[in-house]
Amino acid sequence: MKKFALITGASGGIGGAIAVKLAEQGYSLYLHYYENKKAIEQILEQLQSFGGEYIPIQADLSSKKGYKKVVKNIFSLDAIIHNCGTSHYGLIFDLEEEQAETLINLHVKTPLMLTKELLPKLLSKGGGSIVVISSIWGQTGAACEVAYSTVKGAQIAFVKALSKEVAFNGVRVNAVAPGAVQTAMLEGFSFEELESIKNEIPMGRLAAPENIADSVSFLLSEQASYITGQVLAVNGGWYT
Repeated sequence: MKKFALITGASGGIGGAIAVKLAEQGYSLYLHYYENKKAIEQILEQLQSFGGEYIPIQADLSSKKGYKKVVKNIFSLDAIIHNCGTSHYGLIFDLEEEQAETLINLHVKTPLMLTKELLPKLLSKGGGSIVVISSIWGQTGAACEVAYSTVKGAQIAFVKALSKEVAFNGVRVNAVAPGAVQTAMLEGFSFEELESIKNEIPMGRLAAPENIADSVSFLLSEQASYITGQVLAVNGGWYT
């Protein structure tokens, strides 16, 4: 029987790496994206050799009802990977209300409402797994990223609470908290700034998106069958 996973934000660096990893393991995938259709098309080409079903779903998850467009395109489901998001860098004094609403909708409201709507599909299979891609800043907080740290911390609270609510039903809920990852999210940093970050990381390098994908794969696997409500820090020893 085919296993189906939903990946939100599948057009990004981490989302794309997760898609490839899960396709390798035999998953069929719902690949959510917002604007980057070209990236999704490239990912679909990569996945064809694995022989599963790969269904792109376009939706603006920063909008009030964007999650509903995803829900109506989901049928069979075994796993949810909440990966969609964006960052905000700057002093809290410069934060606009619209920016705050976007961050809250993407990182907090959408995972909450998508899970509410899709949980019955997991329960109909006798259980399943949910993985949230949070952040090191959700664990430790970061100056100049107060809003982003806030919503990422909320994701961790979501994981802790939901895991207790659905554990008896066979649904496991965990998070991955990456440190600095080589994706488009770091494009605004200069070479010197990135080198400074690398020098702060005990392992001396940024994470590759595949490092995060491997962690998601583990949390979905039977090897993690007794793990729920946990936050797996994938950060090279940074701020531990």
